[in-house]
Amino acid sequence: MPEQSEPLPPDTKHLLTSMFEQYPDVVNIPQLCEMLGGISSKSAYKLLQANRIPHFKIGRAYKIPKIQVIAYLHSLMHSQQLNSENYFNTLTH
Repeated sequence: MPEQSEPLPPDTKHLLTSMFEQYPDVVNIPQLCEMLGGISSKSAYKLLQANRIPHFKIGRAYKIPKIQVIAYLHSLMHSQQLNSENYFNTLTH
């Protein structure tokens, strides 16, 4: 299983949790695709096979804990924030 990301700040966790409150605690591939902005199921399978989002399988069905989707989105937001900070730090006048 991949390493755990850093804990979510309470305000970010609350925001992301409230965004997905209509989803069950464990989601399937179509629900994951919706949660990630309508990505294709092929892209979702690639994310899971690369272990970018922790998951488990029951038989042939992928099951993804909702909190792991939230943590994945938080890690994307965090990495984009770092990238933008690095970009602006390298700009010269």
